[in-house]
Amino acid sequence: MLKKFDYIFAGAGCAGMSLLTRLLQTGKFSDKKILLTDKDLKTGNDRTWCFWEKGNGYFEPAVYKTWAHLWIHGMDYTHLHAIHPYRYKMVRGFDFYRYCRQIISQYPNVSFQQGQIDQMNSENDHAVVQINGETYEAEYVFNSILFNKPQLKKYQYYLLQHFRGWEIGTPDAVFDPAQATLMDFRIDQHRGTSFVYIMPFSPTRALVEFTVFSEKLLHPAEYGDVLNNYIHRFITKKTCSIIHHETGVIPMTNFNFPVSTGNIINIGTAGGQTKPSSGYTFQFIQKQAQHLINALIQTGKPLITNSVGKKRFRWYDATLLNILCNNKLPGAFIFTELFKRNEAREIMQFLDNETSLLQELKIIRRLPTGIFLKASLQQLSTQ
Repeated sequence: MLKKFDYIFAGAGCAGMSLLTRLLQTGKFSDKKILLTDKDLKTGNDRTWCFWEKGNGYFEPAVYKTWAHLWIHGMDYTHLHAIHPYRYKMVRGFDFYRYCRQIISQYPNVSFQQGQIDQMNSENDHAVVQINGETYEAEYVFNSILFNKPQLKKYQYYLLQHFRGWEIGTPDAVFDPAQATLMDFRIDQHRGTSFVYIMPFSPTRALVEFTVFSEKLLHPAEYGDVLNNYIHRFITKKTCSIIHHETGVIPMTNFNFPVSTGNIINIGTAGGQTKPSSGYTFQFIQKQAQHLINALIQTGKPLITNSVGKKRFRWYDATLLNILCNNKLPGAFIFTELFKRNEAREIMQFLDNETSLLQELKIIRRLPTGIFLKASLQQLSTQ
């Protein structure tokens, strides 16, 4: 039996939940019958989102911890950056899902269906989704599920940003809760661009995460070996307790993800909202969600563009991926140079795609000109 809705949200992760809660709280969609579906119940602490932001944002009630000072460590550089007017924020999966569920529970026009999505198609003026063998129809499906790795063309690249993090407890007070480490490159770089970041919650508790940019994942034991070595070398030689652990994989690619297929609207990573050069996604999801809601209110249709970038920012991202994938320069060198020669808040504005052309020229000219110029010219054909 066909089950009909106005909107179906395929995926209850960051993108689906962000769009749905924002949409509901406008108060303008109470007449819409909405289905939210995911294979998981989304009640666990399955991931952490970190991002920078000025002032209080939409998800401020779900923010677990913030920092106003960030360390950058390179092989020959170490500096504590004040990032005002930004603050670096952490949102834990558990807090995010709970906050969203509290909002959604106030709206009786929203249903949740746990299940595996078997198929999704756009048909004329509607879309059809099969969940656990049952058919659901909606005017629009907002899809955040990336089903397959894209087929790349020449000068398109696909790296994996993969990581494992441990929330650790230490026997002594070794952390300053007011200072986080954004990137520490003082580890072996043979696996690809590799760094550790540290988000301290108290003098004796912090999330310590090892991240790699490479084409393939590591053996599972290797992540733990690197974390153990780093903790013993830079944090404490005493035995630590592991309170919680997390793993994840984020695609870093200049592939142009389709923003829609008929009445299927792609959001989040599936809709190209992951920053290709850094993997940051949370804030681009928020921008896309607001854009979609504004369009729905004004036109009744989710008119959509790829909010990750104006064309020149996608060009910059593609240029960096070209350099990293072809081993023209080490990523550790590039990111260290960016923070060594610029204010951290300028880099954050740049990575948010919010700088002017003049600011971008100032930032880019401090990098090796010849290598970046050659790579950038190669990438012009993909823009």
